[in-house]
Amino acid sequence: MTQNENLAALSAAGVSVWLDDLSRDRLQSGNLQELIDTKSIVGVTTNPSIFQAALSKGEAYDAQVKELAERGADVDATIRTVTTDDVRNACDVFADIYKSSDGVDGRVSIEVDPRLAHDTDKTVQQAIELWKIVDRPNVLIKIPATEAGVPAIASVLAEGISVNVTLIFSVERYRLVMDAYLKGLEKAKEAGHDLSKIHSVASFFVSRVDTEIDKRLEDIGSEEALALRGQAGVANARLAYAAYEEVFVGGARFEALKADGARVQRPLWASTGVKNPDYSDTLYVTELVAPNTVNTMPEKTLDAVADHGVVTGDTITGTAAAAQETFDKVAGVGIDLTDVFLVLENEGVEKFEKSWQELMEATQGQLDEKK
Repeated sequence: MTQNENLAALSAAGVSVWLDDLSRDRLQSGNLQELIDTKSIVGVTTNPSIFQAALSKGEAYDAQVKELAERGADVDATIRTVTTDDVRNACDVFADIYKSSDGVDGRVSIEVDPRLAHDTDKTVQQAIELWKIVDRPNVLIKIPATEAGVPAIASVLAEGISVNVTLIFSVERYRLVMDAYLKGLEKAKEAGHDLSKIHSVASFFVSRVDTEIDKRLEDIGSEEALALRGQAGVANARLAYAAYEEVFVGGARFEALKADGARVQRPLWASTGVKNPDYSDTLYVTELVAPNTVNTMPEKTLDAVADHGVVTGDTITGTAAAAQETFDKVAGVGIDLTDVFLVLENEGVEKFEKSWQELMEATQGQLDEKK
């Protein structure tokens, strides 16, 4: 099988292509392996919404849910068993890529219960539990970058556990995430962990930034405001990459850890499905190309890039000044950026909590049916 040229070009430019989806159907049908073979997929991310969609469709989980119901499993235990089984099996599918990339790719993410987003200690506890249950070196435990999540990230990394930091919206919060990563590595080093085995990505949400800021620009309605639509998401991510370079490319604190085998914490572009039909459906891929990044795409976006994505090499390096100018203009027309990022974080947590609640209700319904 040959790889799609556009996605192969993206990989060659230093972007790891991950799929933002997982289901038992994908695993059992061979679809995931096919995407690895033909569309340069080298990792998978999941979240509560993805699992909720997977468990509510088809019959792939029926036999296992029936067996768990007969054993008297409650809804939390059922969800934990079903989701960790899928993640473990996906980790096995990616095992060769994990080995050949020296642990950089071949990664599968699973998220802590979103209801714990504001509880540091319980997040740490569940992250360790998920790490042990999945029991694969290529799993990433997803922890949201909430105020309570940031110290949890450092604590989990200190245990030698690899982490995908999710729900990052602002560069300001991203700087705290990078600090937590370095703090975690420093503690892991003290505890005698092999730093080369600890990996992390920092998931920056892109399209949601445009959705929220565009809405506010349209409310302002001036010609100057309307001209700025569709620019903030990419500008924000480009500023994040500049912050990444500042910390990880020659930054003194990281350099000290690098001598002990520490890896960079790669920026990951998440929420890359384009919501506005007026924008290019490959916008959050082709405009965010740079070395040492990850782009996790829903299948629709993956297919769009495969079909007509134009990959011209690095589109981020050297763009920080122009990106800052865009943000200055956005603030200049009256957008309160601090409020934007607060709203986005709260909404992000709420959306995942809602999906988790729906997942629990659907699973409870299946358990009741099968008893």
